[in-house]
Amino acid sequence: MNYSIIENFLSNFSFLTLLLTMILYWVQTSFQWKNQNSGTFLMFIANFSLLFLLVLRWKESGHFPLSNLYESLVFLSWCCTTVQLIIENLTTQKFLGCLTAPTALLTNAFANFTLPVEMQQSSPLVPALQSNWLMMHVTVMILSYAALICGSLLSIAFLIITRNMDDKTVFDQDFQNVNTKFSTLTTASTSPFSQMNEIGLTNQIPSIEESNPPTKFLLAKTLDNLSYRILGIGFPFLTIGILSGAVWANEAWGSYWSWDPKETWALLTWLVFAIYLHTRFTKAWQGKKPALIASIGFLIVWICFLGVNLIGQGLHSYGWFQN
Repeated sequence: MNYSIIENFLSNFSFLTLLLTMILYWVQTSFQWKNQNSGTFLMFIANFSLLFLLVLRWKESGHFPLSNLYESLVFLSWCCTTVQLIIENLTTQKFLGCLTAPTALLTNAFANFTLPVEMQQSSPLVPALQSNWLMMHVTVMILSYAALICGSLLSIAFLIITRNMDDKTVFDQDFQNVNTKFSTLTTASTSPFSQMNEIGLTNQIPSIEESNPPTKFLLAKTLDNLSYRILGIGFPFLTIGILSGAVWANEAWGSYWSWDPKETWALLTWLVFAIYLHTRFTKAWQGKKPALIASIGFLIVWICFLGVNLIGQGLHSYGWFQN
């Protein structure tokens, strides 16, 4: 079986599907289509295509497909589509695809059209990666990146929508014909996981399409709340990923921490989102202040995941561009 032909088809097909998905989400949100499932269907097709591509590379190479930058980018693109599908299933918030679909598309495009051909090809694992920790550490780290990127995007969207409003105006606004449980949820300063099991996210967060009439205030509250919850899920994944990486580093290099550029930026990412969650959970901050912290975190995540691969060298040399 010629795997390269199938992989090339799946790469192009996933890119095209993500492009159509992004356009469809934008159109259906702008024109308030009654059928809001078209974008979800295409997102599911793109998700399945990316998953099939990863499984095919796994079968071809004989190891988990996270051994180079190309495979990591494809996996991140798949994770972003998965996060979007989970959000839609739990909250019925279709319009969030306007943010996640472009992220998955640009990540996929960078992997397929920017990286050199030799970096896209599957290759044997270098000695440092020949460990059972590969699946554990790298998978959890990229899952955390996907959740943190999506949550930060919602915070950026919140800042854009509320650029001419203050927090008091947004969170003290009284709405009619809106589920009162939504108000309780968005004004409470509880853990991201509390209240989830009481009546379910779907009942707590009414769809923007169901509110009558839709308002910027309701949209802002929804973005702020969902951002908090998604970042609250991504942070534990990041913590587990860093700890597992430290254990793996000790086995491979004889040291738990070497201040490698990747390790340093991962720690900085952890600190930024730790500050965000601390302000939300302990200081009861809402609105623009924590959203600004999350926006900074958005840049830090991309530098940690991709930026350090372009500007230097370190112990994680398997993921770096070679001159």
